[in-house]
Amino acid sequence: MDSCVFCKIVRGEIPSEKIYEDADVFAFHDIHPAAPIHFMLIPKLHIGSLDEVEDKHRSLLGEMMVLIPRLAREQGCTDGFRTIINTGRVGGQEVHHLHIHIVGGSERLPAMIHHPR
Repeated sequence: MDSCVFCKIVRGEIPSEKIYEDADVFAFHDIHPAAPIHFMLIPKLHIGSLDEVEDKHRSLLGEMMVLIPRLAREQGCTDGFRTIINTGRVGGQEVHHLHIHIVGGSERLPAMIHHPR
């Protein structure tokens, strides 16, 4: 997609702090980190959201899932990390290109959703 910000990052039209790239995926630091370690892994193929994933994407998604722990360790997540995929309006997705946030650091991350008691 010509106007997609993440597609522009993949094409090098928008600068990013790249941490990994291969033929299928691209990983870079989040420009507004929510934790001491916060990067994103995206497919180079434009997929609008997790809701648009099809069977033909199975191998790509598997590659991404296998890559995440290695990249997390390389970035300093030695005692765990969190993966987040925001999907659609209700899920809080802001950029409509499938992306996985990987967040961590040295302290325990806060709860994601607070349940009323």
